[in-house]
Amino acid sequence: MFIERLNEISNRIDGALALALVAEDGITVESYSAASDLDLDLLAAELITQVRAISEDHKELAAGEVRQVTVTTDRMTVMVSSVSASYYLVLVLGEGSNRGRARFELRRARLLLEQDLV
Repeated sequence: MFIERLNEISNRIDGALALALVAEDGITVESYSAASDLDLDLLAAELITQVRAISEDHKELAAGEVRQVTVTTDRMTVMVSSVSASYYLVLVLGEGSNRGRARFELRRARLLLEQDLV
């Protein structure tokens, strides 16, 4: 069920290399990847750990709920977006991708997926 949604979402984002639905423990529920040299499960697990730490810090500071974290390297941009309290989307973008469109599609995906995850 989720693979179809992930394919739809990633097809709407130019430059999307991979997209994964990941539980809060870092375990990938479902994923789509067009990049064979990318260990998406490991990347997602590591980033979810970081996002949870950032979220805890923001709770202590009363800065609000973390909805999205973006990491940009010289090879890719990775966006981690919360879908619900227990799930995240991890999107990997290649060079020259449209980050604005990616952020929009992740917000849109949150609305679609949170109904399925209840």
